[in-house]
Amino acid sequence: QVQLVESGGDLVQPGGSLRLSCAAPGNISSIYTMGWYRQAPGKQRELVASITSGGSTNYADSVKGRFTISRDNAKNTEYLQMISLKPEDTAVYYCNAYIVTMRQRGQYWGQGTQVTVSS
Repeated sequence: QVQLVESGGDLVQPGGSLRLSCAAPGNISSIYTMGWYRQAPGKQRELVASITSGGSTNYADSVKGRFTISRDNAKNTEYLQMISLKPEDTAVYYCNAYIVTMRQRGQYWGQGTQVTVSS
C-alpha cells in the first residue's frame, strides 16, 4: 500500500503564509498527476490545485494568485505554497497522486494536515 506523507499544516494569522509538503515513498516507478484537495467542516472535499508530470498546473478560482503548486520529481514530493491566507482557507488539506509501482497503480491519498487561519 502506497502511503503519502504530508507535513506543514499549522495555525496562522490572516495574511500569513504556509508551505505544505507531500512525499511519496521511494520504491515508485512513476508519479503522474499530483494534487492538493481540502475539506472544511460541513463541506465536500474540493480540488485546490493540481500539477501534471510535465509541470502543467491548474488552480481553483478561490486560490489563484495566492497558492502555488510545485513538485520535485527526483524526491517524489509535491508542495503547496500558500500566501495571503484567509479564514476561509481553513480546512484539512490532503495530497493526492496517481502512482505506479512494480505491484500496483492507482490514486493515493495523504493522511491530511490541518490548516487553520485565524487571528
